[in-house]
Amino acid sequence: MKLKYIFASIVATLALAVSCEKEADHYLDEVKLSTSYVSLSTGVGANTSITLTATNNWNIVMSDDVAKWLTVSPLSGSAGETTVTFTAPAYEGGRTAELTVSCGDKTQFINVIQGVKSVSEVTCAEVMKNPGKTYRVTGTVTRIANTVYGNWNMDDGTYDYSGATADNKAGLYIYGTLDNKGNTKNFSYWGLEVGDKITVEGPSKEYNGTIELVDVTVIKIVKSLIKVDEVVYPNPEHLLPAPEYLPVAGGEAEVTLVNKGESLKVVIPEDAKSWLSISSLDGNKVTLKALPNEGGDRETTVTFGTNQGNEAYTCELTITQKGAVVSATVAEFLAAKEDDTVYRLQGIITALYTSDKQGKSFYIQDYSGNVLVYRAEGFDTAGAKVGDIVTVTGKRTSYKETPQMGTTTFESLDKVVATKTVAELRALEDDKNTYFMVTGKVVKSEEPNTKFDLETYGNLSLQDESGEIYVYGVSTGWNGATKQFGTLGVKEGDILTVIGYRTSYTKGDYTLLQIGGAMYVSHVPADAE
Repeated sequence: MKLKYIFASIVATLALAVSCEKEADHYLDEVKLSTSYVSLSTGVGANTSITLTATNNWNIVMSDDVAKWLTVSPLSGSAGETTVTFTAPAYEGGRTAELTVSCGDKTQFINVIQGVKSVSEVTCAEVMKNPGKTYRVTGTVTRIANTVYGNWNMDDGTYDYSGATADNKAGLYIYGTLDNKGNTKNFSYWGLEVGDKITVEGPSKEYNGTIELVDVTVIKIVKSLIKVDEVVYPNPEHLLPAPEYLPVAGGEAEVTLVNKGESLKVVIPEDAKSWLSISSLDGNKVTLKALPNEGGDRETTVTFGTNQGNEAYTCELTITQKGAVVSATVAEFLAAKEDDTVYRLQGIITALYTSDKQGKSFYIQDYSGNVLVYRAEGFDTAGAKVGDIVTVTGKRTSYKETPQMGTTTFESLDKVVATKTVAELRALEDDKNTYFMVTGKVVKSEEPNTKFDLETYGNLSLQDESGEIYVYGVSTGWNGATKQFGTLGVKEGDILTVIGYRTSYTKGDYTLLQIGGAMYVSHVPADAE
């Protein structure tokens, strides 16, 4: 069940301490730290040490201001394990420093704190924009990923989900949560649940594209007064496990709430009211009804609210309904927005994505364009090759702003038999059920009963070193238009590749061998270098 809760409330104070320890395997392979959070006391001769393990030469860099009060020894070293000691004079109050550890082209951070320094509270959005500092943040728990170390997500309503990594998709990622004594691996101490409002403090960093707060100290927790306890979706096909979405045919989802407040309010967004409504409301049980879905997948977020006196509390439930798979051209797919709609594409494989070690990625082309299909499940065992006609389903995604098909499933494959020469094709029998890919120079046929037409039909001959064969009409591509060959810009002398079947035309005692049902794949202009 996909849940995201947002609450507004007054917080209660819980006392706690700071941390030192971090599981080492979270850090980069090139340089590992036994902890990235160093705490020094305020007394005379305050010092502490960490272990730094590197695979190459390394050095630690700090600003001139920090160097005035903090001594680090050694500041550089070679590959292996090194004990690094931090020393500071007595100091009343609190101060912090951020040090940079460089090893090869990799960078790691060490956050140093002496005493207790007041940390200003910021939003999740501000943390995401400027990692590398120590922050205090208040937000709602939206996901709990690890119940030992305390890895979870929070959202305060300012978070921008666009382009988020997997760990950031549910909000600002918290990697490690300390208990009330500053110990790790004791997350259960807090009894934290999705929907609770919490204030935490800790150093931030970027790790493999994910922005996170590390080994946070819990400052305050407010338990929610309302949350979703259970959602039961219709299961007409008796699937196991039971579905966590509404089916295409529609139906009712029964939502059971835990509500410790004084009221209950249900809000459906305006843009979802055309297909989702409240069927019944009985105590803390709400039934939501969805109409049949004739489009792609759709979802909305329903808000449940309660109050206690003047304080309001809300939680949210994301409702997803499966949709019909939308058949589209490549151009329509590329123009679509990124959402949960599932599209079906069919076209010619123009290239295998050789850098994909799993062998599941390839480029597909129809008459309207070309797009990368990223890791289609089942494709690697289908025995596909360039020129084959493939059908796939998936969602419109992108990589570095380049559109592609992701979350993809391979459906079917019509194998095309690629022929090396025109002579090999001419030697075959007529067969309209077997397609071949043929490449040759565009020439005028010298055979009788032929026409040369590059403007409308695409009637021409293909010539290679073994001979030539007549092509009777060429469409603009897979599922493309006929009688529009001129739009492709193919000229006499160009090198043209088509897919078609072997056929013939007989008149009296004369038989003309030809390619029928031809579809354009590509061409190279005669004057190309």
